[in-house]
Amino acid sequence: MIQLFTRDIGLAVRSGGGFGLALIFFLIVVVLIPFALGPDQSALALVAPGVLWLGALLACLLSLDRIFGLDYEDGSLDLLATSPLPLESVYIAKAAAHWLTTGLPLALAAPLLGILLNLSFESGKVLCFSLLLGTPALSLIGAFGASLTLGVKRGGLLLSLLVLPLYVPTLIFGAQAVHSASLGQTFDVPLVLILAISLGAAAILPFASGVALRVNLR
Repeated sequence: MIQLFTRDIGLAVRSGGGFGLALIFFLIVVVLIPFALGPDQSALALVAPGVLWLGALLACLLSLDRIFGLDYEDGSLDLLATSPLPLESVYIAKAAAHWLTTGLPLALAAPLLGILLNLSFESGKVLCFSLLLGTPALSLIGAFGASLTLGVKRGGLLLSLLVLPLYVPTLIFGAQAVHSASLGQTFDVPLVLILAISLGAAAILPFASGVALRVNLR
């Protein structure tokens, strides 16, 4: 499992399909917002929590089809299915590698990009913390969607349509936490709900994804 995890990280770094592509997309989204809204600093600060969370969410979508797709195309996934390693463990390793190469860099870069949207330092810290809690759920849900659409022609579009509705609760609570922090209000409840979603996804989705992989690999 650890070897699979490190292998996926190495592939993501070498192929450029991991944190590099996601960060560039995230940067482009954030840079375009001031051009659309104009130089009004108060307007930028008002939309910053939602824009930053939405940008991070969309950036996570870019590499979801690669989680199982490359291994499926070259036959590696069939070999993993016949190995002693359970498919649930394969799912966990690949979701963790996706988070480390995509979710974690986005969470660390978000406060810096928030400066472009007039996000305060304190709100930036809450943004980073909320993304650290929420991006594992994005990777877990995305990997589950990738297992459902495995082998489907033009599955990337279907994958996005499947996982986007499941991302909505994390997006709402994440943006709400940052917005509350920017107003000086308490933000504990949204953060707890984000953590609950991530823990719930980690507890349930490995088994659901294992079933989906077994069905699609028959």
